[in-house]
Amino acid sequence: MKRRDFIKTTTAGGASIVVAPGANISFIQAGPSTITIEPFPIFELSPWLYMQFMEPLGVTDTSVEAAWDHQTDKWREDVVGITRELAPGMIRWGGIFSAYYRWKEAVGPRDQRKPMVNITWNGIESNQIGTAEFVDFCRQVGADPLMAVNFESDEFAGYATTKKGDIRKADTKEAAEWVDYCNNPSNKLRIRHGFKDPLPIKMWQLGNETSYGRDKFDIEKAAIKTIEFAQAVRKADPSIKLIGWGDSGWARRMIEVAGENIDFIAFHHMFNPGQNIKNSPLRDNEYRKDPAGTWEILMDAYKIHEKKINDIRGEVSSYNMPLALTECHYSIPGRNRCEVLSSWAAGVSYARMMNLHERNGDLLKIATLADFCGTRWQVNAIMIPVPSGKAFMMPVAKIMALYRKYSGKEYLKVSGVPAGLDITASRTGNTIYLHVVNTSRFRQAATYLKVPNMTINSAKAFELSADPEFEILSAANDPLVPKERIININEPLIFTAASVTAVELTVE
Repeated sequence: MKRRDFIKTTTAGGASIVVAPGANISFIQAGPSTITIEPFPIFELSPWLYMQFMEPLGVTDTSVEAAWDHQTDKWREDVVGITRELAPGMIRWGGIFSAYYRWKEAVGPRDQRKPMVNITWNGIESNQIGTAEFVDFCRQVGADPLMAVNFESDEFAGYATTKKGDIRKADTKEAAEWVDYCNNPSNKLRIRHGFKDPLPIKMWQLGNETSYGRDKFDIEKAAIKTIEFAQAVRKADPSIKLIGWGDSGWARRMIEVAGENIDFIAFHHMFNPGQNIKNSPLRDNEYRKDPAGTWEILMDAYKIHEKKINDIRGEVSSYNMPLALTECHYSIPGRNRCEVLSSWAAGVSYARMMNLHERNGDLLKIATLADFCGTRWQVNAIMIPVPSGKAFMMPVAKIMALYRKYSGKEYLKVSGVPAGLDITASRTGNTIYLHVVNTSRFRQAATYLKVPNMTINSAKAFELSADPEFEILSAANDPLVPKERIININEPLIFTAASVTAVELTVE
């Protein structure tokens, strides 16, 4: 089907969520199904399932530097404002960057801070944004900070020392001093820097992608080092929570050796869902030539992610160790990590990934689906136009913001879901939330809702929908704003083709 024909089959701006009395919906399916929502909680959903990941990416993608106003020495107001809308429960600082980051270079008087070479991402980091600035940003947007420490450069020589001989490797003593600087009310250095009150960071990650590549720690040494770091930093603050590295088959052994010293196991997943598909349109700008093939691959992409999660669940389940997915996104070849990720088709696909995270919320307690912000990479949640322009959300951020705003604290079971819909449910008190993804490009879906032994007093829907080929390119003329609709619960609900909807029910 050609693009112009596809547009004719969809309703501009999305169809109404309620079918008018007497409307003929036989073109949708033989008859509306009934979705049953069991009101009894199964497990708690963590607010950290909707976290973001901030890493200084040098000249590759001027992420952190672009979000900072160097003329006023504060965060850009548009970045702060849109991040409040995104409302991440947690923001992580670090990534590969943490393997050569020396925290003391980025604290204290600005004119005394030492710039550094960004070894992986190239360029010079000014270090005008450091611990205090990161904590300040988290405070402004209501997120819990997560810090990744320099874990002896993961024993990788290329991170430990620059080609000019600058030592970048940091030990347990430096990590413990960092925790004390942040959390000890009496820390003299922080107070001398003008911060009488602590800069509290209660979550810390030990090791980042430590199992990736050669010439790094092996699992045995990494586990021993994890114990050493954990014991050192907990002397500074026994109340902190620690994340140990467990990807690439390391999780079970890390728990066996160091499990008493850590609270979470970390893993990452960046993948190309079209990698094993011959002539996949998910590359460069080929996706624009084959929207149907692109949609099909993206709708099935969650299966690859599901396998990754199931594999690591198998390693940790007998220990009941919570999981931390501290980096995750599609990694598709093409300019700036492929512009298909600016399309609404990618947004709907990411919603299926988000539902998958919620289904695994019994063990998965920290998760993300994007790199937080930047000027170029399409894997970012927030794009920052340079040298000027207003920051805006990418499709993945639209999904994360919708879910974050309309999610309950406890996961619920859903049954009777018709083909073509992907649905999760949660509850807080007398409010039940549904996250509904219509995975069809063309077909609407009709359904009733039922909560056994409870009465639904009111219902609303908040729908994101657009032509799947629509691409977000700026803050202007963006149709991806949630459309609020009142639901008549006695009539079937209509979920627009290629839509993501949060449904809010009040019950008694």
